[in-house]
Amino acid sequence: SLGIAVLCQSAKLVAKAFPDAEIEIVETHHDQKLDVPSGTALALSSAIRQVRPELYNNIGRHENKKRDKNEIGMHSLRLCNVVGKHEVIIFTPTQSITLTHEAFSRALFAEGSLKAASFLLGKKPGLYTMEDLIA
Repeated sequence: SLGIAVLCQSAKLVAKAFPDAEIEIVETHHDQKLDVPSGTALALSSAIRQVRPELYNNIGRHENKKRDKNEIGMHSLRLCNVVGKHEVIIFTPTQSITLTHEAFSRALFAEGSLKAASFLLGKKPGLYTMEDLIA
């Protein structure tokens, strides 16, 4: 979706601006979703790691130990009929920034596809991404 593309770019911007910040990703979907974490949560982590390559994913923290400064904690919730909600939480000792995107309907996927198709009109053949669309 267009919103997730913007969220990925925003997360990269904030992660780069705060190079020592701790980062967590929380994603929520309907209770029938099988993959954990979601592909979108993994895409968010991948975007962040473009500007913070020392980070790694810690999926579903479940051990008794201190948080590693280089982990991106990834947490998955599965509840009722939630279409999709993704939060990127960036914490420093003095402040935090939370970026959130919530899908209310699957119609947003069609909206994003139509925007992407419109963007491609008149473009030379090649590989384009949602990043290109929002740039």
